[in-house]
Amino acid sequence: MATNLKNKLQHEIFEKVAEAAKNLSLESYVVGGYVRDLILKRSSKDIDFVCVGSGIELAKETARIINPKIKVSYFKNFGTAHFRWNDWDFEFVGARKESYQRDSRNPIVEEGTINDDQNRRDFTINAMAISLNENNYGVLIDPFDGVADMQDKIIKTPLAPDQTFSDDPLRMMRAIRFASQLNFQIDLNTFKSIRRNKDRIKIISQERITDELNKIILSKTPSIGFEILFDTGLLAIIFPEMHKLQGIEDIQGKRHKDNFYHTLEVLNNTAAKSDDLWLRWAAILHDIAKPPTKKFDKNKGWTFHGHEVLGSKWVPKLFKRMKLPLDGKMKFVKKLVFLHLRPIALAKSIVTDAGIRRLLFEAGEDLESLLILCRADITSKNEAKKQKYLNNFDLVEKRCKEVEEKDKLRNWQPPITGEIIMKTFNIAPCRAIGNIKNTIREAILEGDIANNYDAAYELMLAEGKKLGYEAK
Repeated sequence: MATNLKNKLQHEIFEKVAEAAKNLSLESYVVGGYVRDLILKRSSKDIDFVCVGSGIELAKETARIINPKIKVSYFKNFGTAHFRWNDWDFEFVGARKESYQRDSRNPIVEEGTINDDQNRRDFTINAMAISLNENNYGVLIDPFDGVADMQDKIIKTPLAPDQTFSDDPLRMMRAIRFASQLNFQIDLNTFKSIRRNKDRIKIISQERITDELNKIILSKTPSIGFEILFDTGLLAIIFPEMHKLQGIEDIQGKRHKDNFYHTLEVLNNTAAKSDDLWLRWAAILHDIAKPPTKKFDKNKGWTFHGHEVLGSKWVPKLFKRMKLPLDGKMKFVKKLVFLHLRPIALAKSIVTDAGIRRLLFEAGEDLESLLILCRADITSKNEAKKQKYLNNFDLVEKRCKEVEEKDKLRNWQPPITGEIIMKTFNIAPCRAIGNIKNTIREAILEGDIANNYDAAYELMLAEGKKLGYEAK
């Protein structure tokens, strides 16, 4: 007996589409991700509709029935249409069948039936449809047993996986993304096919790869996706710097941690505390420069001196190559990679006011994000050692609040500017101005003078005098 989901189609859009389709004498269906999420009881604000005929005409007629003022966007070349209504997104397309040439992602498209349309879908869990037709309204059409695969928590292609991934190599990334988002396993034959076809990903644009990668990063447990990317060989192609983090070297019985799996642990820890994509990127990149900075010292063991400095320098070029934004988001990640060792160093030692002042000054408005990252970075298997560091972080955070209330150093601007120095001593721009400003800044951060104009002005006069300048 066919499954009927009529009672689950609560949104009024379904009746509107059914009415529009009847007016146009078209078969119509709800398809894809919305059907999957409806069965999995996941929230969604996007609904895709397929009809046997013109999706553009169905969209226009549906919008007319709802409200003639609704604007429908459509693309004749692709036969797709879209409109928004009450914060929901609705996509319409005509059923079609596709065929591909080996060296292209652009399919040859022909009109087709609902079965043709389901055959071209990427995975069984996305190849289900619900009828909106009068004779079988609400009936689930599931030709590839997508419901069974959802119950088994399996990602599997409806057709032969080699054909599916050769046709559209981005589906390899999508398989991994769904596995990460849903905490599903990838079917063994599908997994092996990804490994065989991994090099096909090179014909996909970087923007589309990065879009899927960001969705993996935003998963509840992003390590799931990254482990599959690593195991399939895709990570070495799309993100070689991260792939190179993997591995442990042993010299004279001294081993370092596997920085790839450490990074995944830090990423998961960060994800548990924040949904911020860019903070999660900082977690991914915080140790990215450890491979080239790795050295063995017979007394100290393995060291990675300067990896935070080199890593921060890599951030802009990585963002540029991966088509990530080169604006404040990139600068935020760069800053956190550069600073990620500072709070940890404080947590390991006596927490001085001077150290806290410098942290407040350098982190500024990103202090909370930095502290989340640094707590996430404590992944020692020694629970006593781990708890000691976490307790010290509690002290660091407490001292940050105390010092900030007293000294007001977050987003701090020096009380004495270069213009004030030039005007006071009647001098033109020169190196001495920078030297005086640095002296004032260091004195405030060390607590030698108060963070106010009067104290800074007195020090400016004294420093100017040392350099042979007199106030005019």
